[in-house]
Amino acid sequence: MRWWPVRTRRLPPPLPPEDLLAAEDRLRRNVEDVLVVRDRQIRGGVIVFRGVLTTTPGRALDILVERFRPFGYTPFLREEADAVAVQAWPLAETTVPSRPAVNVLLFVLTCLSTLIAGLAFAGSPTFDALRSSPSAARFLAGAPFAFTLMAILGVHEFGHYFTARHYRAAVSLPYFIPAPFLFGTLGAIILMRSPARNRNALFDIAAAGPLAGLAVAFPASLLGFAWSTVVPAPPDGYMAFGHSLLTYGLSYLRFGSIPPGYMLFTHPIADAAWAGFLVTALNLFPVGQLDGGRIAYALFGRHHRRIGKATVTGLLVLGLGSFLWSFRASGGDVAVAVASSLNWFVWAGLISFLVGFHHSPPLDDLSPISPGRRAVGIACLILMVLMIPLVVIH
Repeated sequence: MRWWPVRTRRLPPPLPPEDLLAAEDRLRRNVEDVLVVRDRQIRGGVIVFRGVLTTTPGRALDILVERFRPFGYTPFLREEADAVAVQAWPLAETTVPSRPAVNVLLFVLTCLSTLIAGLAFAGSPTFDALRSSPSAARFLAGAPFAFTLMAILGVHEFGHYFTARHYRAAVSLPYFIPAPFLFGTLGAIILMRSPARNRNALFDIAAAGPLAGLAVAFPASLLGFAWSTVVPAPPDGYMAFGHSLLTYGLSYLRFGSIPPGYMLFTHPIADAAWAGFLVTALNLFPVGQLDGGRIAYALFGRHHRRIGKATVTGLLVLGLGSFLWSFRASGGDVAVAVASSLNWFVWAGLISFLVGFHHSPPLDDLSPISPGRRAVGIACLILMVLMIPLVVIH
């Protein structure tokens, strides 16, 4: 599972009271022609002015950013109790050293781990023939799976990266995470080191990754299914990835209904595309710092926490429903019921304890998201539903 955290800047130590009052007076003189100030507060080291804007939020932010910077403050525009609040945060400008060698090393290790993991996925006659090679060339048997999955993940991450750079947001290069099991990787993370400017920028940065990754995963899935075959099922059973609505539809378009006693023998490219769909779907859960959580914040603002908690509740309900259905269908086999429902409970736990429900707001939290982006955001949430498999492995 991959998530996309934000690295928040550290606040400097609070100023003495007399210095805070002096800073409040200087900032008030710089905000009065942008905001008709009704009241002001000091909350810890944050200075808050509440009132009515005299210009658009975007224009106000442009002015206040330039005016506050010499004093060591950054403005955040919020809505508080039917008024506009300009929050002046004493954000210390921290320069995080760039270490591209670390990014490159992790990328190479992840390429190797996915190549090794790819050895478990057969179905490509050209590359499967390499398995009998006495040299290191036998590891190239995992290339179709590894290359496809790394292409999906790489395009996903750089979709985030280049969109963030377009908006001049401070962002790290991707950190790929190698893993010695299943797919050979836990995905990658990108560290955001500055808040997004507004909801439109927040949405674009968040949605660019999944949409870019799907631009690779979808054609890869079509190609993988085109090279897959229907074969007799082994008499002692077999293990396969569970279908999502999307992969079931693509499989049905290619093969129709699989006859009883037969199975779909997927090409490694199709397996990698399945993994790419799964990773993308997990990232599109509308919770916390996940891509879907950022999209949900851009769409629904302060209601995003309730949406995230509702998502986790929905996962628990699905897990319980899956358990009861499997328990009845298997004639009371508890082990089968647990295996079919476990993934829902695992995802709910990972989201609750590792991801959380917090989200850092953009600098301008007043300007609404554009209608076009709202439509794309709803489409992303629909895609999440289409790509989630009811059972991961069966």
